[in-house]
Amino acid sequence: MPEILVTVYDVFMRTYPGFLEATVVTLQLTAIGVILGTVIGLVFALMKISGSKILQAIANIYITIIRGTPLIVQIMFLYFGIVEIYTMSNFWAGAIALGVHNGAYIAEIFRGSIQGIDPGQREASMSLGMNQKQTMSRIVFPQALRRSIPPLGNQFIITLKDSSLVYIIGVAEIFSLGNREAAQSYQPFESFMVVALYYLVLVMIFTFLLRLYENKLDVDKA
Repeated sequence: MPEILVTVYDVFMRTYPGFLEATVVTLQLTAIGVILGTVIGLVFALMKISGSKILQAIANIYITIIRGTPLIVQIMFLYFGIVEIYTMSNFWAGAIALGVHNGAYIAEIFRGSIQGIDPGQREASMSLGMNQKQTMSRIVFPQALRRSIPPLGNQFIITLKDSSLVYIIGVAEIFSLGNREAAQSYQPFESFMVVALYYLVLVMIFTFLLRLYENKLDVDKA
């Protein structure tokens, strides 16, 4: 076995208890960022497709600002902005920043999925006596949700990897622990290879579960 692989293995065995704890933190950050981002995204998607020019303008401003600025800047801005008003842990500040960031991208995913439904289906449901609310909840949303599964899954995986950026505000997730291990052991290559392996395994698991869910829903026929 090459010497470098032996060294990586040694780093892995020495650090895995700490990395397992950090992995839990990373998954928590990802889950909160995804859930919050989905809620925010749905709200702003509905605002953007609404008939109100004011709501559309608000949604467009939010989406433009979030998509046009780096996530790491948003994390720093929200962290220092929030703690000036309300005392909050760096974990929750980072999770909220991830949610706000994801919301802009998820809003566009939902908007595209909703507007991609054939308008004729709305007209047909209205002709059957359904109101606008019933049409959206019974006809449009179920189909739009199925269509949005693949891009949402990709966004969730991006959120997992983006969670590494909250190390900048001191959250002890995978990348933060790897950075600290590299500084203490003077083995940066080996330490960050271990970090990469943890992220790779998590992404592969997420991708496998997402593919199972897509197959179950048969989204290609949506």
